[in-house]
Amino acid sequence: MGTFRKNNDCPASIDVLAFQVGTTSAKEDLEIRRHLAACEFCVAEIDFYSHYPPTEEIVELTQIPRPMFELATALLTKKTER
Repeated sequence: MGTFRKNNDCPASIDVLAFQVGTTSAKEDLEIRRHLAACEFCVAEIDFYSHYPPTEEIVELTQIPRPMFELATALLTKKTER
């Protein structure tokens, strides 16, 4: 997961996961909540993690999980084709 970002203003996937599991600080939590109000992609990432919670081994990886990467690629490709 590491520092992968969907858009420049999106939080890193590792931060979205930390938010999902409740390990963000109050300040980070507020920033991510504000971002989620305007970013459907990050909301989808939160939804993904709620349906497919990562194991501890995945959390330790520095790359985004393959299914999430494929989803991001498909959505971003579709977005640029418009």
